[in-house]
Amino acid sequence: MDLRIFTEPQQGATYDTLLTVAKATEDLGFDAFFRSDHYLRMGNVDGLPGPTDAWITLAGLARETKRIRLGTLMTAGTFRLPGVLAIQVAQVDQMSGGRVELGLGAGWFEEEHKAYGIPFPKEKFARLEEQLEIVTGLWATAPGKTFDFHGTYYDLADSPALPKPAQQKIPVLVGGHGPARTPRLAAKYADEFNMPFASVEDSERQFGRVRAAAVEAGRGGDELTYSNALVVCVGRDEAEVARRAAAIGREVDELKLNGLAGSPAEVVDKIGRYAEIGSRRIYLQVLDLDDLDHLELISAQVQSQLP
Repeated sequence: MDLRIFTEPQQGATYDTLLTVAKATEDLGFDAFFRSDHYLRMGNVDGLPGPTDAWITLAGLARETKRIRLGTLMTAGTFRLPGVLAIQVAQVDQMSGGRVELGLGAGWFEEEHKAYGIPFPKEKFARLEEQLEIVTGLWATAPGKTFDFHGTYYDLADSPALPKPAQQKIPVLVGGHGPARTPRLAAKYADEFNMPFASVEDSERQFGRVRAAAVEAGRGGDELTYSNALVVCVGRDEAEVARRAAAIGREVDELKLNGLAGSPAEVVDKIGRYAEIGSRRIYLQVLDLDDLDHLELISAQVQSQLP
């Protein structure tokens, strides 16, 4: 089971804070550092000092880290043209020496689009499918060849399909709860399917849908990696769990129900339940980015207990 650190910088974080967390992620033996792709805070926080851009952040971290994987859950398809996104991600992959992964989603948070003048199209999911085809198609085009695409929303002609990533194939993540279209997109384009903030039971059902869609698409159901994203709140005792829950504005009982919360033993046990239904990777949503002791505890007493 891989444990990855997943951050939500729109809630309030500087690049320097993210760099500190990313270095701790690497030093403590976690597999990867991922971040959300949002430009506006959510809920009852001030979001200061303001948003940071996901791919600019990852470019900086690519030069400041050596081992960990770097990526997004999920890059918003509404924020970037697919040809430009392919260039950006390939460049950051080169900068990292081949450690980048791209989670790509349709985009959903209308308020942030209004706040920063970003168009919020009605047909987001159909656009996402074209974006996935374009980004993966550009990367897969052989050097010296050109890429063409003529769709409903995007039109590319005689693209040199450059630059190329450092990796032969950048892993692509698709995720979500949708029962039909999401599994189909994952089966067609993804290397990993991520189920965000879902119970073991709901995850098992969705993983089954994705496996079935993969078989229908001519792939093996186990060709994809299956993963979960879950909020994390671990403490050495009940008081420490309660303190960490209060720091992120959540209730302990709710976190235990909907996330990975409690003592290290409780969290190890719950991760084991996700492993039993085929999850091979957990993205730990860390909401208090100043609490590095939390990461140290998870590394020492949770990660060390996992197979």
